[in-house]
Amino acid sequence: MKTKKLQHAGLSSLLTIAMFFGAVAMSAPANAQTQTSAKNVVIVHGAFADASGWESVYKILVRHGFTVTLVQNPLTSLEDDVAATERALDKQDGPTVLVGHSWGGTVITQAGNSSKVTSLVYVAAFAPDAGESTLDLVKTSPPAPENGIMNPDDKGLIYYDKAKFHAGFAADVSKEKADFMYASHAPINVKAFITPVTQPAWKTKPSFAIVATDDKSISPVIERTMYKRTGSVVTELKGSHVIFMSQPEAVAKVIEAAAKASAKP
Repeated sequence: MKTKKLQHAGLSSLLTIAMFFGAVAMSAPANAQTQTSAKNVVIVHGAFADASGWESVYKILVRHGFTVTLVQNPLTSLEDDVAATERALDKQDGPTVLVGHSWGGTVITQAGNSSKVTSLVYVAAFAPDAGESTLDLVKTSPPAPENGIMNPDDKGLIYYDKAKFHAGFAADVSKEKADFMYASHAPINVKAFITPVTQPAWKTKPSFAIVATDDKSISPVIERTMYKRTGSVVTELKGSHVIFMSQPEAVAKVIEAAAKASAKP
């Protein structure tokens, strides 16, 4: 009888051990998947625009199984735009790719420190270092003749010149579309451009970047220099500053690649 009890106890122990290692084996791939594949995407638009221009990219990503949130920046300050992005990140249920266009790149550089963010995507976007502002980056290369970013008005607001908007901001969309974009474009407070970033997320998170080779609002020279410094995986696409509108499939492909990247240790 005693021998049978010992055999039973031994069998129970073996079963327990087997179940334990089985559970570990089952959970390990799931954890790895959580770390390496994000299913949430948060997109942060740039200055002189709103989130609606991202509709085509949004539709592609949703069709491919992603949950997409588009932030509407107040464009009143870096702090305010970061706060708006952080509110969106707080509502995500897991690993998230954070995407920024133009000025939105500065925003994600600061907001990307959220634990929800596993990777960053810069789309013709600024990527400042610690203590560096957007204006500091702008001054590193002469503006294109088509660039229509105006000086601040008496309220400290910066607008885009109507006469240069199509050629300088959205050359590869129709004139009709560009006219509508101008009519609905939002100014940005000069405070946003002169406020430095304090903690660049690209130093601890993997980043991907798109250079728009025909960009007249941010020089492609500035874009390449920034993305070399950030160590981003770079894709060059022929198009204007609104490359996400003219080549949504290519932009969505980069975002999907970023979704598979895990955070740096």
